[in-house]
Amino acid sequence: MRLLLVLAAAATLGGCTHTSRPSAAPGPAAPPVNTADLPVASDDVAERLLVDVARVDSTVLVELRYATANNFMGAPLPGYQANRALLRREAAYALARAQRRLGADGLTLKIFDAYRPVRATVAMVEWAERTGRESLLRDGYIASRSRHNLGLAVDLTLADQATGAELDMGTAFDTFSASAHTANATGRVAANRQRLKAAMEAEGFANYDREWWHYSYSLPDAVRFDQVIR
Repeated sequence: MRLLLVLAAAATLGGCTHTSRPSAAPGPAAPPVNTADLPVASDDVAERLLVDVARVDSTVLVELRYATANNFMGAPLPGYQANRALLRREAAYALARAQRRLGADGLTLKIFDAYRPVRATVAMVEWAERTGRESLLRDGYIASRSRHNLGLAVDLTLADQATGAELDMGTAFDTFSASAHTANATGRVAANRQRLKAAMEAEGFANYDREWWHYSYSLPDAVRFDQVIR
């Protein structure tokens, strides 16, 4: 019964830390589409369409923040039970190609979030409303439409391949302010953000300009998932 309630709420709330921008084919995103209108696929379909990034490229670092208390809500989100970054297969392989590009320069991608269960997105919206942070909904930092639920969005940064030390991106992940806007940086920080952006865009990902860490990939047959990450 709880799952049915969650999915019913998701139909109107959707949810993510930004608005979605899907397009008809892989590559930079086009005009927004309400992902809450898309069906929620069964776990069987999720098993077939989602792939663990580690199986495609084990060199990509993974630190799923929403599986821990190290996130803006201060607690693990519903549906996160393991440190596994899942994506639609096409997006995972595109990410691996970006990883190879960066590896030539001694860099690696580090993932903070990838596929996100619908129930986790609903929890984000409920948190914003419960804590009086509705401004985050209005300003596009937490929203009712999410490509994470489709397995077509990834939050990530750059790190040194040898040491794992993250490059300076100017703000922490999930900083809800103008300082996190991709273009709002200078000097070394701007160069690091653009380095990440260039590698991801070369493989068909589009950046959300309010979050330097957020990239999305577009496929024509998108569906939402609520499978628990185990």
